Amino acid sequence: MSTSIDVATVIEHHPLPPFLPPDARVLMLGSFPPQSHRWRMNFYYPNYQNDMWRIMGLVFFQNANHFLDLTQKSFYLDKIQCFLVDYGIAIYDAAQQVRRLKDNASDQFLEIVQPTDIASLIQHLPCCKAICTTGDKATQTLMSVLPKNSRAPDLKHTGHTDLDGRLLDLYRLPSSSRAYPLALSKKAEIYRQFFINVNLISETF
Repeated sequence: MSTSIDVATVIEHHPLPPFLPPDARVLMLGSFPPQSHRWRMNFYYPNYQNDMWRIMGLVFFQNANHFLDLTQKSFYLDKIQCFLVDYGIAIYDAAQQVRRLKDNASDQFLEIVQPTDIASLIQHLPCCKAICTTGDKATQTLMSVLPKNSRAPDLKHTGHTDLDGRLLDLYRLPSSSRAYPLALSKKAEIYRQFFINVNLISETF
């Protein structure tokens, strides 16, 4: 007799190490990776239907397909990692352990079991001046581990925190999921303005 596993009882541990270029000036935090069967590469934002790497392509190269392997419906991992190192962008997620309350990738049904220790993570990024979150769940999870006097960001206002004497600006960006009701071009423009604000690109880029 076959038995089924209740996904809501399974604790998932983060499957990827943090990507931390030594000179990174920005830390990007998502919520948590999707289930492995949705992956098209062994890296962050691996779902081909997620638009993160299309957004980055538009912002930095004016080409939504810059990081996409269209033939294989996948991504150029080496190109993505070299880009992140060159521009000083670190990536991880706000949660270290989660339960999925439903068998899908929605943040709405993601229960955070253990948030990421951001204070420890940031110690590996001596040049980092800003943290950005890509969605509500990531933002809420981040704020749960920051000092109580930290100011949470929203889509229009920058937040801030003091981590052991390090002042960091906090930014909230739209989710790159297609479930988030905003056109790709509009998301890209918000991301572009963020990267201008943190001095990774110029106004005339």
